[in-house]
Amino acid sequence: MTELNATSAALLGLLHEGPKTGGQLVAAATERFGGFFSVTRSQVYRELPALTDEGLLRLGKQGPRSSQQYAITAAGKRAFKSWLNTEPGPDNVRSPLILRLVYSGSLTPKQRANLVESARAQYAVKLDEARTGAKATTDPYEKAAADFTVAYNRAIIKLLDAIPE
Repeated sequence: MTELNATSAALLGLLHEGPKTGGQLVAAATERFGGFFSVTRSQVYRELPALTDEGLLRLGKQGPRSSQQYAITAAGKRAFKSWLNTEPGPDNVRSPLILRLVYSGSLTPKQRANLVESARAQYAVKLDEARTGAKATTDPYEKAAADFTVAYNRAIIKLLDAIPE
């Protein structure tokens, strides 16, 4: 078995709850950890066949419109547990917004204000969603991650407020 990447591990973790289609996995990933770890549709559909080929997933029931369910195998559960017990390595923040803000001195004041206000509106919505998610979870580990998502969105708004006009 090859070493799991974070996306594969995220999918295996979600499949512990029961079989899901690729579309259901995308939705669950967005809901569960979209505030701190993004998983794209293309990543999901690239990883599922690879995980199946490795014996970490098996095909489940065929769903509507030819959707395919996937279920985690015993080997998949062992691989996930092994991944959990390895060093995570460094986090890498990849924010197109922050990159734009770094270079926002090159914009006109009006362009910069539009960038900041647009981002502030988006992050205000994300902050409200994160607060709702943090209040809804009872699992202490998910709660810690949900609280982080709230703090992260607050930090982005604070950064936006610090951008000179």
